[in-house]
Amino acid sequence: MSEQLLPGYLIRRGSTLERSLLVKFMQRTYQERFPQQDFAHLARTVEQYLSQDTPLWWVDVKEAGETRSREQRGETYKTCAPLSPSSPSSPVACLWVGNAIDQVSGDRHAHIFLLYVVPEHRRKGIGKALMQHVEKWAIQRGDKQIGLQVFESNQPALNLYYQLGYQTQSLWMLKELSGYFVGDSHE
Repeated sequence: MSEQLLPGYLIRRGSTLERSLLVKFMQRTYQERFPQQDFAHLARTVEQYLSQDTPLWWVDVKEAGETRSREQRGETYKTCAPLSPSSPSSPVACLWVGNAIDQVSGDRHAHIFLLYVVPEHRRKGIGKALMQHVEKWAIQRGDKQIGLQVFESNQPALNLYYQLGYQTQSLWMLKELSGYFVGDSHE
């Protein structure tokens, strides 16, 4: 069932049947940051982690004069719809949440796997409204915190998260090992 997220936008709970659409949103997210990469592996990520325990929400543009949700009218969403802002069956934003364990306290908490808003609908408050939505959801289920990972180069996302009170707790560090091979001795 859909409900208003913001004026002009509806939020609805997704289903595990929408795997292909979630993969498309994930691929768009990463292709914006890393356009030369192939992200075929994201389908395996979705297959492994999307479940009833990892909620998914979609944001749709509210059609003019729409008083009943698509579900109430008996309409269905195409799970392989193109990501076009002009297509009424294509969501304009996505929020996918999983679970994590705080390594200090041992408590389970919500972890945002994906927050994505198509470029044509950015800077309209959708990301902020989705973050507020997931915070309410996490509080209702008893979580004491929410975690997420964001690329250091994604300044708009960092600005949003700082504005909402998120703070850096740890840094995820990587080192490229291009010159090392399994079994090499470096004595």
